[in-house]
Amino acid sequence: MDTEGTERLFLPRSRAANERLHALIPGGAHTYAKGDDQYPEDLAPVISHGRGAHVWDIDGNRYVEYGSGLRSVSLGHAHPRVIEAVRRELGRGSNFVRPSVLEVEAAERFLATVPTAEMVKFAKNGSDATTAAVRLARAATGRPRVALCADHPFFSVDDWFIATTPMSAGVPAATGELTVTFPYGDLAATEDLLTRYQDEIACLILEPASHTEPPPGYLAGLRELADRHGCVLVFDEMITGFRWSEAGAQGLYGVVPDLSTFGKALGNGFAVSALAGRRELMERGGLRHSGDRVFLLSTTHGAETHSLAAAMAVLGTYVEEGVTARLHALGERLAAGVREAAAGAGVGDHVVVRGRASNLVFATLDEKGRPSQEYRTLFLRRLLAGGVLAPSFVVSSALGDADIDHTVDVVAEACAVYRKALDAADPTPWLGGRPVQPVFRRQV
Repeated sequence: MDTEGTERLFLPRSRAANERLHALIPGGAHTYAKGDDQYPEDLAPVISHGRGAHVWDIDGNRYVEYGSGLRSVSLGHAHPRVIEAVRRELGRGSNFVRPSVLEVEAAERFLATVPTAEMVKFAKNGSDATTAAVRLARAATGRPRVALCADHPFFSVDDWFIATTPMSAGVPAATGELTVTFPYGDLAATEDLLTRYQDEIACLILEPASHTEPPPGYLAGLRELADRHGCVLVFDEMITGFRWSEAGAQGLYGVVPDLSTFGKALGNGFAVSALAGRRELMERGGLRHSGDRVFLLSTTHGAETHSLAAAMAVLGTYVEEGVTARLHALGERLAAGVREAAAGAGVGDHVVVRGRASNLVFATLDEKGRPSQEYRTLFLRRLLAGGVLAPSFVVSSALGDADIDHTVDVVAEACAVYRKALDAADPTPWLGGRPVQPVFRRQV
């Protein structure tokens, strides 16, 4: 058995901190995707700090980091322009009994960047924004059901979505019955669903794109279906927002949804999200209409000045510095390097890079080409040992050529071990413990 390299990473302080985390915080983290079950056993680093494309754990190890902050820190950690904007506001007060002038300035900046929307309301997290979109759609249509794309992994922590996952404990069955699903890219199946639940579906909600590009005419076809069946079209742009184009996926593909939600990259790690859309719909949550009032979004901290200042700095940086184009260029360079390294080790059909260049993920496949958590564990373990923290290969604009070169070198080493495990038809000797786990599972 080849164990060379696995001993190069010792995390005694991180292991102790993980025990403290589990003793005090359910799951040991505030986001399931950050849980130590997502990492090889005893190799879940606890972070001390980050700068640019690098983070350091409390054991003193430095890593090149991908998927920074679950895709939220797309400019890199402690980005100077963002930090300067935040510091400027912190000394002026962060929350008041009436709106701050920053609220209108941030709204103007957002709507100038995403001109397909007419109004915007800010919140702190993506779940609040998507749930507000669902509530607004139900109010506008008078219909109870939500149709969401079954091929996209996450929309909200709220019951209307969690009911569809294996972790639905605590959600009344009656709530789950009001959510139905449709497959991505299949207009006929979606039309069948809308026909089956004629006049019952309030909205179609989906990510406009994910790890594959939308089929030609697909998004425009959804737009036509929503119009014909009288339901609201909602684009969840938490991930695609700004990574696909500065105006989001809707700006890139030229299909305008009724409502859209943004977050993650919007604040470069600061807590800010947005619900945006057509004035006719959004105003139902306001004070200038004659219908029943909709309790749209009302958050004490939704308009904290420093978070809105961060969002304005992020939007300005994206537009002025062409950040989206840089993300694509970095991702293309990384994907090419990883594919070459995998092919060179004879595992090109097993370590597979997928997705848009600005939003790369990787699949780890077993001897029969099936997704494998065991092989993912082997791969992650080798990456960590080489100083690469990569639950995905999602890039930030802070990465440099040297970072990508180093990553490709580490991937090549990992792929050499991967090949040995494939030849043995058993990755177990290289796991170092239990395999990593899917986030959504019924049992611990």
